[in-house]
Amino acid sequence: MVLSALVLAASTSAANAAACGHTAEGFGAWLDDFKREAVAQGISERTLDASLSGVAYDRAIISRDRSQRVFKLSFEKFAARLVTPTRLARGRALLQRHAGLFRQLEARYGVPGPVLVAIWGLETGYGADNGNFRTMQALATLAYDCRRSAQFTDELAQALRIVQQGDMAPSQMRGDWAGEIGQTQFMPSSYLKYAVDFDGDGRRDLIRSGPDALASTANFLRGNGWRTGVGWEEGEPNFAVFLEWNKAQVYARTIVYFATKLSAGDER
Repeated sequence: MVLSALVLAASTSAANAAACGHTAEGFGAWLDDFKREAVAQGISERTLDASLSGVAYDRAIISRDRSQRVFKLSFEKFAARLVTPTRLARGRALLQRHAGLFRQLEARYGVPGPVLVAIWGLETGYGADNGNFRTMQALATLAYDCRRSAQFTDELAQALRIVQQGDMAPSQMRGDWAGEIGQTQFMPSSYLKYAVDFDGDGRRDLIRSGPDALASTANFLRGNGWRTGVGWEEGEPNFAVFLEWNKAQVYARTIVYFATKLSAGDER
């Protein structure tokens, strides 16, 4: 994934930034330094004030980051937990109800409907639970934390660009604990690169618009190597694209499992 000029510049100036930390002490100094660097790279004071006013170190975010035990489950347990009969039935119903939309998406991006529905269902239960964490606070906390500071400093910079270009207000930016936004949980960097306006209303709305969210997901997959008409099972060419969506092997295998069941009409 190609980083923006802002992110590249922010990365090269990291040596001048306040040190990362493992406690709330030092967060304020780190955030002030981040703001200075952001201004130097073209982010307006107005955007910073709107986006980062009141942002604080959030211990709940750190707790979530340190407690991802679900990805250590066996594939059988992980898949059984996420691919339930209810979720399968709902997915099949959505495929039928929006068959025309999925035909359009496959024609444009080459990604079959069952793959998109599987990701949609796994990420947010088809938009039922997009998450309610404040995106800016989550990203700032993880950017300050030493475990993955560079990665999340980049994502925080990208989130500010989303606000500055008018795509979303900071108050709208709520999602999962690691800064993911919308019905299929896009990180800000992926939003900027792959989000599309598919419903034609002039906005790339991955929170409220199912067509935008699904088209953006298809665009992400295509942009990361999806090949039309090629298999997605483990060992087949398109399986590697699922690992670009989520690096966890057990998650990628669960997308395959779910999409294959949806394709076969298997509700079990």
